[in-house]
Amino acid sequence: MDAKSIRRRQEVDDEDGIWKYVFGFTEMAVVKCAIELGIPDFLESQQQAVTLDQLSSALGCSPSALYRIMRFLINRGIFKEVEITPSTEAALASTTPSAPTSGYVQTPLSALLTRDGEKSMAAFVRLESSPVMLAPWLKLSGRVLLSSSSGDNNLHNCSSSDAFEAANGKDVWRYAESDPAHSKLIEDAMACHARMAVPAIIQACPDLLLLHGEVVVVDVGGGDGTTVEMLVKAFPGVKGINFDLPHVVSVAPKRPGVHHVGGNMFQRIPKADAVFLMWVLHDWGDEECIQILSKCREAIPEETGKVIIAEAILTEIINGYELGTIPRMKNNTNTKNSKLQEKDHNNNNSYEVGLMLDMVMMAHTGNGLERTEKQWSHVLTAAGFKSYTVTPTSDVVSIIQAWP
Repeated sequence: MDAKSIRRRQEVDDEDGIWKYVFGFTEMAVVKCAIELGIPDFLESQQQAVTLDQLSSALGCSPSALYRIMRFLINRGIFKEVEITPSTEAALASTTPSAPTSGYVQTPLSALLTRDGEKSMAAFVRLESSPVMLAPWLKLSGRVLLSSSSGDNNLHNCSSSDAFEAANGKDVWRYAESDPAHSKLIEDAMACHARMAVPAIIQACPDLLLLHGEVVVVDVGGGDGTTVEMLVKAFPGVKGINFDLPHVVSVAPKRPGVHHVGGNMFQRIPKADAVFLMWVLHDWGDEECIQILSKCREAIPEETGKVIIAEAILTEIINGYELGTIPRMKNNTNTKNSKLQEKDHNNNNSYEVGLMLDMVMMAHTGNGLERTEKQWSHVLTAAGFKSYTVTPTSDVVSIIQAWP
């Protein structure tokens, strides 16, 4: 193939590829539709494949419209279509041969979309696909333009307009406080991620809370208390404090071994042997992070306390190479100084999710961002922490343990 043909092939591939950006919203919208219709829940409840007629009748849907929804989702690998052959008994009773029919079955991916599954991510889909959370994306260019016009070239602390506030009239925290239904969407989403993340964290760090004596752990920004309850169950003898804004903990359910405390993490954090923060610090710029971490340091014993941070850690890219790589791993590996290594980023799911999360921070918070290990080192040092370790997990988050 000559150079001209190669260029033309690349042009055709690019022309085909552009459509995923033109219609990229369709995947989220159709998955949300499936959740709202209850398709994953119904298939989960069945012991065998379900025909289109059975599914449409059970859900009260138009067969032709439901067929199109299922065709799209099967093509994405979310559901699976299988052949249903007549049973031997039915075949013997029939005087005419019957052709095989097709039916729908659940897949491991669609099982994550059930409303109440143990590892359901349906609440997260409902949150991110809600009008309140979608609207800021339409203000993203203004977020970037105002950041540039302010003359702020500091990549670690980009101060600019808040796209969420521009779209909804309040920042994400004040909006949630004023809208209990939206606040519950947020807490449900964080809880469903916790049910996936905490087992991965415990597997990677089996000694995470094996401290001396009676141990108290406070989960800062703990929402409805799901995370700290799981930690308390995993480490017998540990007492848990779920610390969040008053309007959040006031509706949090009672949980064994967990005490709910309302307050402001910028002012004071309850005393504990260990402070745990998952997906909290990425909501804030460096200045706010240092303030929060300083309050965490004040809350723990100087000699024996530690702060545990669960966040995605971005890879630093230099000329196509990774610097400070934090790979997803299933074994317990502490990483402090990673080697320079080459990697195919297009196939690195953790890297892709981290970049998407960074865009979510840009759309939904004023100064939030995902950080590299180097950036984490900066804020930890500035907050007075003398040492830290990084442990990758099988979840998108890695675990940073920091000591004063």
